[in-house]
Amino acid sequence: MRAMSRKIPEEAYQKTLSYRLRQWLDGTRDPFLDTVEMKQQKAFREDQKTVRKRKEEKKKLFEKIYDVENNAELRVFRKLYQTFCVLFCIFLVIMLLIAVSYLPSFGNPQNPVNNEVAERYIEKGLQETGAVNIVTGMILDYRAFDTLGESHVLFIATCTVLILLRKDKKKGDKEEISDRVHEPKNDVILQTAARILVPPIIIFGIYVILGGHLGPGGGFSGGAIIGAGLILYLNAFGFKKTERFFTEKTYKRLSVCALGCYCLAKSYSFYTGANHIESVIPLGTPGAILSSGLILILNICVGVVVAGTMYTFYVMFRKGGY
Repeated sequence: MRAMSRKIPEEAYQKTLSYRLRQWLDGTRDPFLDTVEMKQQKAFREDQKTVRKRKEEKKKLFEKIYDVENNAELRVFRKLYQTFCVLFCIFLVIMLLIAVSYLPSFGNPQNPVNNEVAERYIEKGLQETGAVNIVTGMILDYRAFDTLGESHVLFIATCTVLILLRKDKKKGDKEEISDRVHEPKNDVILQTAARILVPPIIIFGIYVILGGHLGPGGGFSGGAIIGAGLILYLNAFGFKKTERFFTEKTYKRLSVCALGCYCLAKSYSFYTGANHIESVIPLGTPGAILSSGLILILNICVGVVVAGTMYTFYVMFRKGGY
């Protein structure tokens, strides 16, 4: 036991296999360095004769494949392609002309758009949508698909601005020491006014969104009010405090969830309406806060998208990032 536990000298230990293995594992020494014969490779140069031969073979191959005069299959394909294109264009023009011929005369007061549609909105809007506000019932029920497209346009526009104005940190853009360089120094008057005004502004925006089916307002106007409140808070206190509750990830998650909820809600509504299936979602009592079916939910979704888009536009145009 004494012989096994005896400490060997450092020089003797460095000659052992365990020491060399430890060096190799630590990366302090390469056991193959200066022990393997290495020869410098010469640059590869292809023979000119081989190059010319390969080019000639490639040229012959292309001539055989794309030779229109001698390649019968290619000639037939091109003729069929051109004939099909001409026939399709003629068919499309005829269909469009037939569809236009059935359209009513422009400006005719007897057109459905000038009498039946507006009359339906006014007379049966409350009964069919449950919304006291006729405009909200029209936008988020009769024409909810158009509003869904408008919300997606806002989201796509924001994504485009993010792509065009976003700072690329990989190219050497340095983080700002303080975002106050993009705005005036701390202003006591502005910050005091923001502390007083921002909470009522956001509360009022929420009220406008939730009451959009009962009176003037809705998701677009309420979202714009909330977005203005966020911008005021940002100008007063800067990014450090604003990012405690609203960041880029927050906007993306809220927008995706709001648009997804809108799509699912109205897809169900379109299906039940188009197939004459009775919807299980009650319209409620007109004038009550929980009424008009899905309109209240859709207003909230639109308000979330609009508020986030306004704030994100301002942030991106100001300094290119959150």
